[in-house]
Formats: sequence, structure tokens, C-alpha cells
Amino acid sequence: MSPPESESVIVFERLTKRFGPTLAVANLDLEVHAGEVFGFIGPNGAGKTTAIRVLLDFLRPSSGAVRVLGLDAREDSLNIRSRTGYLPADLALYEHINAADLLSWLDRLRGRHGLDHGRALAKRLDLDLSRRVGDLSTGNRQKIGVVQAFMHRPELLILDEPTSGLDPLVRQVFRDMVAEAVYEGSTVFLSSHVLSEVEDICDRVGMIVHGELKSIDHIADLRTNAGRHVRATVPAGSNIGALVRLPGVTKVHSIVPCRSGTTEVAFDMAGDLQDLILVLGTLDVSDLIVEPRTLEELFLDRLNPTEAAEAPWAHVQRDACVS
Repeated sequence: MSPPESESVIVFERLTKRFGPTLAVANLDLEVHAGEVFGFIGPNGAGKTTAIRVLLDFLRPSSGAVRVLGLDAREDSLNIRSRTGYLPADLALYEHINAADLLSWLDRLRGRHGLDHGRALAKRLDLDLSRRVGDLSTGNRQKIGVVQAFMHRPELLILDEPTSGLDPLVRQVFRDMVAEAVYEGSTVFLSSHVLSEVEDICDRVGMIVHGELKSIDHIADLRTNAGRHVRATVPAGSNIGALVRLPGVTKVHSIVPCRSGTTEVAFDMAGDLQDLILVLGTLDVSDLIVEPRTLEELFLDRLNPTEAAEAPWAHVQRDACVS
């Protein structure tokens, strides 16, 4: 039986994990509530996968404790795993059998005897179960991993880089599967480098850097407080200062003269847009783009310059005016 919605499904209590002199996770305190989708993000080597492996008792903590589904992660690990669907980041599969036989074998290991739901999921993902695993592409092997995690309708889904190698259409099917699992009562703990995916499907998100938890945020709060990118094209000689000196402007990215006799100004703005609208009304605006800042950018703001450069999502591009 799943815990009541008010209870915590995962509890890290000052979890610390060392590998010799290397501190992989440091005093991690974190709770994941029943029925939510929690995103666990951070740069490569931040400690995400280590924390997950301790959670599943594949690694033992150096200190601290973890509770999962109300149980001790060490003493009750077999019980926890039987109620959990897990997709590792480094998925390894037996290659000499076909996908259907592999899923049937995994199903029997869980003490179950039926692949109806697994076959339905495979069909949705366009996965050919008759093919030998060793002959499948990387993306289709990843689909096997997704199916085996979901097919027994677990109370808890632990998904480490779940959409690695999947094309955009399949990623959308995966997002639908997550939403359906939560609707049926599951809780999801998801680690991903695809921050647009985290933004789309998670309720809360925690950021870990160098083994330390830096922040926990509700996605809705992040969206509210994120601010916006503004890009306006106005005639050359316009009063650009009236735009960039508005009270809500937090950063000016560029002021670029264009060959067409216009000037493009790009800046970030937080808060109410009313003052921006009033100023734009005094200018002969030929083009205007206003869009929310992305989750990638919000978390880059929280990293120091070295960490930001190493982050896998550090690829925000600024387009120059070429018109």
C-alpha cells in the first residue's frame, strides 16, 4: 500500500558518502513527498547517481541514513526494491535473448507472471519485442529500460537519466507515462540533464553541486520569479536608454545596430510589465519578443563561473542581429 499523500516516500537524513578521500555526497537532507515528481539535478559528478545507489542499497553510506516507503534503506532493501521501478543511468542488458524474453525474465524475478502491461507499454514506445537485444539501437535498449521500470506499476519510480538516447516523440510518450503513473498513485524521483524535461514534468526540483544540496524549489515558484527575456527592434536613434533603465531590467545582453536602419536591444526583465508596455508605446517598435527565462538559465545563475561552464546544460545562445 502506498503511503498517504502527506507522508514522505524518500527521506535522506544527513547522508554522506565518501570514496576514500573523495566526498561524493555531503550531509544530504531531502524529503520527497508521496504523489509528487521530484527532479534531482546537477552538473556531471555532482553526486546524483551516488545518492540514488545509496537509496537502493547498492552502496552503503559513510554516515547518515535513508528511508524509503517508510522503511530503512539498508534493513529493508529487498522489500523496497520489490515496490520500486528503477532505471539506471548506465543501463546494462543481456544481449543474447530477445526483448520479450528479457522482460519476462525480469517479471518473474519480481514474482509476477504476466507481461500484458509491459507489452502495452512497448507498443506505445514503438519497441519491437521480438528482436534480439544485442541487435537493438541505443534508443531501443533505453526503451526496454523504461518498460521494465514501469511495467509492474511500482509505488516508487527512480529514474536516472531516463530519456537518454530517446527521440523527441518517444520522450513525449515517456512524459505521458510519468503523468499516468502519478495519477495511479506512484511517486517519481527523477535525475536528468534535460532541464526542459524536468521543468515540464516535475513538481519540485533539488539542485546538488559537489555533493551538496544547493536549493529546493517548486517549479511553479521558479516560473513565477524567473523573469523574462525581452528583445525589441526599434528605429536607429530611438531612446534606448528609456528601455534599459526601466526599474525591472536585471541584465542588458546586447544593443546591436542592424543594416536595416534599426537597433535591436535584448535584456532581461523581472516583475510587472506595465512600465515596459508604456515605454514601448512611445517607440516605433517593428519587432518584439517576450519569453520566459528557462530553467537552465535560472540554475546557471546559482552556479559559480567554473561550475556554470562545466554544467551539461550550459549552452544558452545569444543570437546577433544579422538583418
